[in-house]
Amino acid sequence: MKNLVYKSGLLSLALLVLFAFTNCKAVDNANNKQKGAVIGAAGGAVIGAIIGNNVGKGGNGEIGAVIGGVVGGTAGVLIGKKMDEQAKEIEQEIPGAVVERVDDGIVVTFDEQSGVYFATNKYNINTASQETLNKLAGVFKEYPDTNILVVGHTDSTGDADYNMTLSKNRAYAVTNYLTGAGLSPGRFTTNWFGETQPMHDNSTTEGRSKNRRVNIAILPNEDMIEDAKQEAGN
Repeated sequence: MKNLVYKSGLLSLALLVLFAFTNCKAVDNANNKQKGAVIGAAGGAVIGAIIGNNVGKGGNGEIGAVIGGVVGGTAGVLIGKKMDEQAKEIEQEIPGAVVERVDDGIVVTFDEQSGVYFATNKYNINTASQETLNKLAGVFKEYPDTNILVVGHTDSTGDADYNMTLSKNRAYAVTNYLTGAGLSPGRFTTNWFGETQPMHDNSTTEGRSKNRRVNIAILPNEDMIEDAKQEAGN
C-alpha cells in the first residue's frame, strides 16, 4: 500500500484555491453553473493534488465543475469507506501509479514510469498504456456512482502553446480510450494545463519525466451522496 496516500483539505488551501480560481481568466469564461461549483471551496485539496503548486496560472474553470464540498457526518464516513475500497483496488491493479485519497475523492497520477506512456510529442495510447487503462476501466465499472476528471500536463520543453495543445490531446486520448472501453461519457470531464502546473523540477530529466503526467480524479456523484445520506438517516 506504499503508493496510497491520504490527505485532508486545509481551510487555508481551500481559500487559496477559491481565490485563485475565481480570479483567473478561465473562470471568467465559465458558465454560471461552473462558477458556482468552483466556489465549493472544500474541494481545494483535490484541485491542489491535481494541478500542483502553481494554482491560478493556467487551465480552465471547468475543473471545478465536478468538485463539490466534503460530505460530513455519517454519510461522509460511508462515502469515505467506498472510496477507500476503490483506491485500494486501483493501487492493487496498477502498482506503479500514485494513488491519493483526498477529502471525498481519489487522485491517481501517472507519469512515463508508472503505466500511461506517451512518446515525445505524441498523444496516442500505446500498448503498455492500454493495459493500464483497461485495468482502470475495470475498476470504474465496479464503482459506477462516481464522476471522473482527467487532467493532462507536459514538461516545459518546447513552445508553451504547443504544450497546451499536447496536454489537451493527451488528456482526451485517455478519456476517449476509457469511454471506448464501455464507460459512460457522462461521467467524464476533461481538462489540461500544458506546462503551467509543474509538480517537479523541469531543469532535470527526472523532473521533466514526472511532469509529463495525466491525473485522474474520482469523485462521488449525486447518486452516491444521496444513497449515503439516506443510509445515514439524514
